[in-house]
Amino acid sequence: MWSVVWAAVRSKAPYVTFPVAFVVGLVGYHLEWLLRGHPAPAAEEEKSISEQREDRKLQEIAGKDLTKVVSLKDK
Repeated sequence: MWSVVWAAVRSKAPYVTFPVAFVVGLVGYHLEWLLRGHPAPAAEEEKSISEQREDRKLQEIAGKDLTKVVSLKDK
């Protein structure tokens, strides 16, 4: 009897594998979600390195008087 079952499963393996894998994945996904609990609220995204650099440069510029520059004659 088992040999007939195994022969049928072997010949229909592609049709059996996907639903079994789908169910196992679905159960694992929900089990993990239950164990971890509800996701934390999304924190404010951190700025990228280039954005941090731009902000730092803007703060440096804001502290300077841009009208006072070295004369080209003095260079």
